[in-house]
Amino acid sequence: MGEAKPGPRVAALVGPYLSGKTSLLEALLFAAGALPRKGTAKERNTVGDASAEARDRQMSVELSLASCRYLDEDRTLIDCPGSIEFAQEAHNALLVADAAVVVCEPAPEKAQALVPLLRFLDEHEIPHVIFVSKTDAHAPDLPALMEALQGASERPLVVGQVPLRDGDKLTGFVDLISERAYRYKPGGPSALMQLPDAAKDDEKSARQTLLEKLADFDDALLEQLLLDAVPEPRAIFQHYARELAEDRIVPVMLGSAEQQRGIVRLWKTLRHDLPGVAHTAALRGFADSGDAVLQVFKMMYIPHTGKLSLARVWSGEVADNFAIDGARFGGLMRLFGAKHDKVTRARRGDIVALGRLEGVKTGDVLTKSGRGEAGEPWPAPLPPVYAAAIQPDKREDEVKMTASLARLIEEDPSYRFKHSPDTGELQLWGQGEIHLMVALQRLHSRYNVSVKRSKPQVAYKETITKSVQQHARHKKQSGGHGQFADVHLSIKPLARGLGFVFTESVVGGAVPRNLIPSVETGVREYLARGPLGFPVVDIAVDLFDGQYHAVDSSDMAFRTAAQLGMREGMPKCAPVLLEPVYKVSIDTPNDYTGKLTNLVIGRRGQILGFEAKDGWRGWDTLQAYLPEAEMHDLIVELRSLSQGTASFRFAFDHLAELSGRIADQVITHRAQNAHAA
Repeated sequence: MGEAKPGPRVAALVGPYLSGKTSLLEALLFAAGALPRKGTAKERNTVGDASAEARDRQMSVELSLASCRYLDEDRTLIDCPGSIEFAQEAHNALLVADAAVVVCEPAPEKAQALVPLLRFLDEHEIPHVIFVSKTDAHAPDLPALMEALQGASERPLVVGQVPLRDGDKLTGFVDLISERAYRYKPGGPSALMQLPDAAKDDEKSARQTLLEKLADFDDALLEQLLLDAVPEPRAIFQHYARELAEDRIVPVMLGSAEQQRGIVRLWKTLRHDLPGVAHTAALRGFADSGDAVLQVFKMMYIPHTGKLSLARVWSGEVADNFAIDGARFGGLMRLFGAKHDKVTRARRGDIVALGRLEGVKTGDVLTKSGRGEAGEPWPAPLPPVYAAAIQPDKREDEVKMTASLARLIEEDPSYRFKHSPDTGELQLWGQGEIHLMVALQRLHSRYNVSVKRSKPQVAYKETITKSVQQHARHKKQSGGHGQFADVHLSIKPLARGLGFVFTESVVGGAVPRNLIPSVETGVREYLARGPLGFPVVDIAVDLFDGQYHAVDSSDMAFRTAAQLGMREGMPKCAPVLLEPVYKVSIDTPNDYTGKLTNLVIGRRGQILGFEAKDGWRGWDTLQAYLPEAEMHDLIVELRSLSQGTASFRFAFDHLAELSGRIADQVITHRAQNAHAA
C-alpha cells in the first residue's frame, strides 16, 4: 500500500463452522514463533476457544484475540466463531479489522454457506482473501471449486497460485506473480523448486487469466496485454495489492493448517498485499488528528478481572493514565487468548483491552473529551430469531438474573430479554438453540444463577361472534351497610383489531354517573380471562340500564355486578379462539425456495409470494403469513434445509380465528394449567 510504517495491523479469521479457523490461528501463531507448539481442539489447548463454553462444545462461541509479531511488524489476529448463531461476534470484529481471511473447506457443495459472510464483507468494503483449508487429505477439483466459490462471491475471484500435484495429493504450488514454484515441506516453510515442465502450460494460462482480471481495473495494464507486452512482476504486484485493498478482487489460496502448508504464504499476503490502519481508518471515517481516538467493538466480563472493553486505536496514542471524559479506566491490556498482559501504552492500529470502563457500549468512539462523533454509524445488532421463557430456580435470584442478563447483552448485543405483557413470561431471545444454551451456561458458571427454561407461550386471545344482552345483580347483606348493584349490559362483537370499546346509554339516572366508571372497571377486569381462558379482544360493551340503592350501592358493588354480568353473558356470545399471525420475510438462496415454501405450508402458513432479493444475485425473499405457534423453531429448520444460509424477519400482523382440533387442544391445555395453578 506504499505505507512506510503501516503500524500494527489486524486480520480477522472468519468462515463457516468446522472450516478450520481455530486450527489456522494456531498455525499462523506457530509460524510467527508466538507458540512453541500447536494446540488442538481435541486436546483443548488452543489459543482460541479458551472459554469453558467453547471447549465443552469444541466450537468457537466468542472472539479470540492473539497479538504477536511476524518478522518486524505487530499483528493482531482475531479468530471469529463460525456458527451462524454467533455471527454478531464476527461482524463486530470485522468492522475494526484491516482485512479478513475467509476460511473454507475444499468442497464445492459447501460454498453456498459463504454467501452471507461475503456479502457483509462487500457491504463494508473489507478486503479479504479466501483460504481453502484441509487440502492435505486430497487435492481439490480446482475448476469446480472456483466455479462454486465465484457463485457465492459478488467480487471476481483470482487465483494467485497454481497447485502442483502428485496423483491426488497436493505437493506444492506456483506463485503466478513471481512465477516461482514451491514444494511443501512437512511442518515448515515451502522450499523453492524448479517449475515442472508438466505444469508450465497450466501456469501460463492461469497467469494470463490473473492479468486479464487485473486489467479490468487498469487501462494501462490492459493496453500492455493488448500489445502482448509482459508486465514486470513488481507492476503486477502493485496492481494486485491495490485492487485487493479496494475490495475489487478476492484472491483464493490453498493450504492446510494441520500440515502447516501455505501458512507462510498467507503471512506474506497479510504482510505485503493487504492494507494497514491508515487505509482502514479512512474507510471507517476516522482522520489521523494525532489525538487519541478509540472505538469499542467488544465487551467481556472476565472472572476475577471484571469488565474489559476491547477497542481499536484509530488515531494517536493511548497511555495507561488516559482519561475518557475525565474518568480513568483500570489499565491497558493486550490479549493472547485467555492471557491478558498489561501494557503501558497503545499506538495507532493496536487493539487493547481497557479495564473497568463503565458507561460505554459496543460501537462507541472514545476520546479524551468524551464519546466522539466521528466514524461511520455502527450497524444495529442482528435481530433475534429464537426465544426461550426463563425463570430463576430461586425466586430471590430474580434481580440477580436480570442484572446478569444485562451483562451478557453487553458482551453480545444480539441477545435480548423482555417481559411479555401477554403471557407474563420473561423471555430471552437470541440467534438459535446453541446461542441460548451458551447464555444460560454463562449465567450459571459466571454469575451463579440457575435458570429453568421452557418454550414460550403463544399469546392467544379470544373474542365473540354473537351479541347478547345480559342482566346481572349483586346483592349482599351482612349487617350494617350491604352491597347492591344492578346492571344491564349489551355485549357485541367488533371488527378485528378494534380492541375494546365501552359505552353507556343509561337514561333517567338509573345508574348514577359517578358509579358508571366502576362498571367499566369491572368489565375490563373480566376481559383478562374470558370463557375460553384467554384475554378477550374486539368486543363492545354498553351499559344501558340498571338500578342502585342510595345506601348500599358502591363502586365495589357495581364493579362486582359488571364482572358477574360478563361472566354470565360471555359464554352465550359464541366465543372463539384467536391466534397471533405474523408476516414473515424469508431470505434464501433460490435453490432452496421450493423446499422452504413447502416448509411454510406445512406449518399452516399462507404464501403471499416471492421475489428476487434486492441486490443479492441468486437469492429470493419469500413473503408469508405464519401463526406464532409455528414459529418457535422455524429458524432451526430453515438453516437445516439451506446449509445454514436462510434467515427471516417477522412482525405481528393480525389475529386469526382458530378452530378444530388444534383449538380444542389449546383450550384444554389452558384449562389444565389453570386447574393445576
